[in-house]
Amino acid sequence: MHHLGIDIGSLSCDTVIVDDGGRVVSTAVVPTGARNAEAIARSRDEALRKAGLVEDDIACVVSTGYGRRRVDGRTAAVTEITCHGKGIQRLLPGTRVLVDIGGQDSKVIRFDERGSVADFAMNDRCAAGTGRFLEAMARALQVDITELSDMDRGASGNLTLSSMCTVFAESEVVSLIADGAEVNEIVSGLDRAVASRVRTMVKRVAPDLSGLPVAMSGGVAYNHGVVRALEALLSTDIAIPDEPDTVGALGAALLALERSCA
Repeated sequence: MHHLGIDIGSLSCDTVIVDDGGRVVSTAVVPTGARNAEAIARSRDEALRKAGLVEDDIACVVSTGYGRRRVDGRTAAVTEITCHGKGIQRLLPGTRVLVDIGGQDSKVIRFDERGSVADFAMNDRCAAGTGRFLEAMARALQVDITELSDMDRGASGNLTLSSMCTVFAESEVVSLIADGAEVNEIVSGLDRAVASRVRTMVKRVAPDLSGLPVAMSGGVAYNHGVVRALEALLSTDIAIPDEPDTVGALGAALLALERSCA
């Protein structure tokens, strides 16, 4: 049999299917859009199609993310903290601090020596510094969000944004462009602003990172500029799994496997 984990976020709906040995057999990431029920169905269907499976082949389903209770036929709905912890410990064993920046929220999780969650901090009341924030900045710069990743190259790093509020920051970016500021300087300022916000959360759960391996998950982990800025502020390297946006769904799938075997 197989086991399915699904992570319903504000920007994407991610599904991972594992077999009885915990090996990943397929993944699917689809935009959530305005109708998360439809996104859930599309994500599940795509993952099943890729694996050559049908619903009857799935023994257990665990959901996570803000829309986790919208999943029909779920065995359990589990918090993002638990699922991201489970997923990152499978992909990068020994991780002691995980930074996850999603579409609508960001979180930092500290693990003990056994890989269990010891503490966490979460920002779910404001979209500043999240995927939504970066999407808005990309619109202001009139570029695709994927282009932001390396647009900071060659910047002096002297430009600082005065606001992290998405609305005010977007207006500020438009004003900077009108004033002739170089795009790479603006993007560098954005990257450092996001990193500074995350650093505050990191320091809350792990005041001293000495000897603590740090990893990053979530769609923003694909943005090299943000990763570089965060590494510089934290004075540490950050490990990133091959598919950072499916870490939560993987953790949910592994929990589904455990529940099937219980």
